[in-house]
Amino acid sequence: MLRVVLADDEAAVRAGVRMILSADPDVEVVAEAADGRALIESVCAHRPDVALVDIRMPRLDGLTATAELRSVAPATAVLIMTTFGSDAYIARALGDGAAGFLLKTGDPREFALGVRAVAGGGAYLSPAVAARVIRELTGGHLARTVAARDRVTALTQRERDVLALIGLGLSNAEIARRLHLAEGSVKTYTSTILGRLGVANRVQAAVIAHDAALVPRE
Repeated sequence: MLRVVLADDEAAVRAGVRMILSADPDVEVVAEAADGRALIESVCAHRPDVALVDIRMPRLDGLTATAELRSVAPATAVLIMTTFGSDAYIARALGDGAAGFLLKTGDPREFALGVRAVAGGGAYLSPAVAARVIRELTGGHLARTVAARDRVTALTQRERDVLALIGLGLSNAEIARRLHLAEGSVKTYTSTILGRLGVANRVQAAVIAHDAALVPRE
């Protein structure tokens, strides 16, 4: 039996979602909460498999509660539900550790599907939300990463090493010390890198270094 804590500040919404979930014999709503603070208390008390959480709630909003739940109840998967499907909400919810995101205005069957998916250690996105994420991945950061990695294939390994340190904002002298090179050699490498990447300055080269994930963590 999958145990769920349901949190929404509207009693009618909670009743509707509970009714939808009750149609699944393998899902049980063990507690309800009308605000974010009560949600955290309920999760700590009942240790459910899933917390089904609305974004907009008093005392503590659903996104802030999600981040806190990751610390106090890491075994409970958080599934966000909302009528707001903005990209900012989606990004923050997933960034705060939510395992899924569904829209209240979507297919009611998504509630049980989502609960089952995240309870099993997976992820779940409503189709409308998934479409937005895919568009971001194909037209946003992922696309930039792929393009940047294609560009740096024109560089030698030593040139990539120099580019990575340019990405850290190091000067030629600092790069020379790091790589045990003469400063004049670093200047030559830098000039070659800018030409091969087709960029005008070190700042543009540094952006490519970051997009290509070449920059080491300090």
